[in-house]
Amino acid sequence: MSQSHDPHPIGVVYKSEPVRGQIWRRVFEAQAPDMALRIWPDVGDTSDVRYLVAWLPPDDLVSSFPKLEVLFSAGAGIDQLDLDNVPSQVRIVRMVDPDLTNSMVEYATLGVLALHRDLPAYLASQRDGRWTPQQVRRAADRTVGIMGLGVLGSALAETLRGFGFRLRGWSASRKSIAGMSTFAGKGEYGEFLAGTDILICLLPLTAGTRGILCASTFAALPRGARLLNVGRGGHLVEADLLSALETGQIDCAVLDVLGQEPPVPDHKLLRHPRVIVTPHIASITHPEPAARRVLEQIRRHRAGLELSDVIDRKRGY
Repeated sequence: MSQSHDPHPIGVVYKSEPVRGQIWRRVFEAQAPDMALRIWPDVGDTSDVRYLVAWLPPDDLVSSFPKLEVLFSAGAGIDQLDLDNVPSQVRIVRMVDPDLTNSMVEYATLGVLALHRDLPAYLASQRDGRWTPQQVRRAADRTVGIMGLGVLGSALAETLRGFGFRLRGWSASRKSIAGMSTFAGKGEYGEFLAGTDILICLLPLTAGTRGILCASTFAALPRGARLLNVGRGGHLVEADLLSALETGQIDCAVLDVLGQEPPVPDHKLLRHPRVIVTPHIASITHPEPAARRVLEQIRRHRAGLELSDVIDRKRGY
């Protein structure tokens, strides 16, 4: 818990997209005139800076901001941060706000329904000038498995439940979610996969989850399973997905993220007839609600209250 009760203006620095930074500045000027928000790199004297909002902090973080207390990620996720470069006394806070969650739930629901109703096959048929109806399955006859049961996974489960899908979820630690069969840890991973028809990756990217969407994961799914990756490109071993698509182990996929972004124009997944790729747009951080959320967190911290959404450095998220 913070012991900071400094009555003087507190410096806040924004280091990300400058255009968005101007919106952040307007929010702070209107709602927190006692806080001096500066936009990197024109930050002047940093001796009063206690809070940094950044996607990629400067390499010389300690010398740049010697009194830094809290680092806020400017977007969803924290896998872009070098945690070893952030002093242990500095709290690292994930960006979590309702708009971000709603946006992800919208996209993931779109992806699940596209896979459930065979949209990749219909798009391929349209490109080839064919009229090829697919067998229609009821949502109640399809099991959706969500990897990652945090804020996003839990919200998505609530929405998908309304369509009548059977739901199961997997996470590192035990979770309990209404209307969902849940599994935890490596020991229950295979059982989770074995009953999943549509697999969704919403995991944070850590050393333990990098490459988790690989040949062994695909082999453990029922033949003809479908994949939705809205996590990070680093979760997916792309060559393994291509092989699984070739053999039919994976029927089709929707991917919002790739290992290299943007991909080369002739990327095999970008050109694959049973894969839909979108350019990392599933959930976008909108500057005004994000600025209000961070401002709320700063006020809590200055009042000596606990921050929300602080990462666990040992887990990496």
